[in-house]
Amino acid sequence: MIPWRRPPRRGATSPAESGQATVELALALPAVLLALLAIVQAGLVVADHVRTVHLAREAARVVAVDGRAGAAPAAVAAAGGEDCTAAVSRPAEAGATLVVRVSCPSRTDVPLIGVLVPDVEVLGRASMRVER
Repeated sequence: MIPWRRPPRRGATSPAESGQATVELALALPAVLLALLAIVQAGLVVADHVRTVHLAREAARVVAVDGRAGAAPAAVAAAGGEDCTAAVSRPAEAGATLVVRVSCPSRTDVPLIGVLVPDVEVLGRASMRVER
């Protein structure tokens, strides 16, 4: 009697190719991981930019009504931008347009990416009509 043998599976590999997928994964995984961390860091910088634009709008609202010299930095600090700087271009006459520029540091703290990419400065700008 002939011993029964199982037919080979579709796509079966020879013993020499059995670890090929593992080697390919080991070679590709660091590059994929680095790309994912770079995407996360880019998302954090975009979030910092949105926050900076929000700080500029808050400062523009305050400066449009209150024309004191320290109103913009105080508004930025009150809105959560303690480490940010604000610059105001405010005309004296009511009805003109003022411009507030806010600059905040965006730290690159994501592992591996933070070492490769230096910290960036995020800028936000807002303009508003002077009320008083």
